Amino acid sequence: MSDRATGGPGRNGRAQTAVVGVAILLGVTVIAVGGLTATAGSIVEDGAASAAATRVGDDFETALGPAPRERATTVELAAGTIQVVNRSVWLLDDDGVVWAGHAGAVVYTDDGQRVTGFAGAVVRSDERGGRMIAPSRIAPADGTLFVGVPVLNASGADGVATGGHRLAVTLRSDARTDRVDLPASSYRVAVETETPAAWERHFRERGATTTRRDVDGDGVPSVVASFEGERTVHLLVHDVRLDVGVSR
Repeated sequence: MSDRATGGPGRNGRAQTAVVGVAILLGVTVIAVGGLTATAGSIVEDGAASAAATRVGDDFETALGPAPRERATTVELAAGTIQVVNRSVWLLDDDGVVWAGHAGAVVYTDDGQRVTGFAGAVVRSDERGGRMIAPSRIAPADGTLFVGVPVLNASGADGVATGGHRLAVTLRSDARTDRVDLPASSYRVAVETETPAAWERHFRERGATTTRRDVDGDGVPSVVASFEGERTVHLLVHDVRLDVGVSR
């Protein structure tokens, strides 16, 4: 596979344009982020952990949603861990990589419950598997493929131990959006994830066929979604800067 572009389109004639209609609801992101960890103390019982995971999932959807505007979302934690990890998204065609980038995922874990905000979607998982509780902004429509994933650019302490105190982790987004149109081709979208089954179901519901592949050889699989026929692409690069502050 040839890497014809990293961080932007690599084909002549591609130009930035305003994307209207449903495209404005999308966002793409890809920025490398370091390991940012905020940890709260003790393990709680299953019922409380499940309720906390539900609330955190709602907060992630709000903080990392598609609307390109400034906002602040505070996630209140009594236990568990919030961590930012590196994940990647690729846009490919028959010749190789058209666009690539390192996408940050925000991951909450507590007592077997896990909530991940990544690539515009929120996935909740436990020992039974994973399910998508908020959909991505990657969707085909009328000969077009809309590709959006909120950019995750996080700043904050590398690690904070709270010794059992309650945490308030604030995700502050200062949204900036670049929009790019790509010419018609047979495109695929690869999403790196530790919950591939949830992403496969999501893409199949949107008419794609899927395969799994370790695109960058780091041991984390990617779900590669192929959409039938040649399509133009509306690519929205939505930069969300997360200022993760921890207070007791």
